Amino acid sequence: MSSTVVSKDGTTIAYDKRGEGPALVLVDGALCGRSQGPMPALADTLASSFTVYNYDRRGRGDSGNADTYEVEREIEDLAAVIEAAGGSAYVYGSSSGAALALRAAAAGLAIEKVVAFEPPFVVDDSRKPIPATWVQDLEAREPADAVRYFMTTVIGLPGPMVTMMKLMPAWKHLKAMAPTLPYDARVVGGNVAGRPLDASQWAAIGVPALAVNGGKSPAWMKTSVRALADAVPGAEHREVPGQNHLIKATAIAPVLTGFFTH
Repeated sequence: MSSTVVSKDGTTIAYDKRGEGPALVLVDGALCGRSQGPMPALADTLASSFTVYNYDRRGRGDSGNADTYEVEREIEDLAAVIEAAGGSAYVYGSSSGAALALRAAAAGLAIEKVVAFEPPFVVDDSRKPIPATWVQDLEAREPADAVRYFMTTVIGLPGPMVTMMKLMPAWKHLKAMAPTLPYDARVVGGNVAGRPLDASQWAAIGVPALAVNGGKSPAWMKTSVRALADAVPGAEHREVPGQNHLIKATAIAPVLTGFFTH
């Protein structure tokens, strides 16, 4: 069922609701929305155990936007969805959505438990660093160039692969999402600088937390997720065998169900 809620600054946030059981809100990563990316399939998979809320982050899909961006507004968006879900919820975030979920938990939102899957933090020099100017670099580019920059410079995909992606139907959707890439960069913040994580940013998290990575994900990402688990008070860590950053719904769903319901 598709619905909307109004965030604190007046921005309309669109969400889908399905299933029965405790409320669970899904928070997408970059270039993804409630109709594109991993969350629709995951929502379907989890609907037998939870009432799942899958929403478009601001600037994406059917959600509105504002003239200026601040991370706090996205935290308020999530708070509005949680309020629509009954006032409290479990929260699962993937990639930059995991960084947003952690920020929200630290801000004191009514989150009962939080799971963060592979927030794209860089905590050492084992991969090519993301430029310190990446927020400004993304903001200065037209949509197609911003997607290419994100895919090559940030993710690390080969240029020819990204060129081939332009021939695929999904490219149109990626370009439509491109203006929100600087939002993701701001949410991730300074955690991509190749330095140890500053644990103070999550010191206020007082709810059970789980940091998850895929067994086939690159070593730098495994290292960063373990570092995150050490940095978040009381957090657990889990690795899902055979999976990478594009984790399958059938692989992450049992992890979420087990953590949220026990």
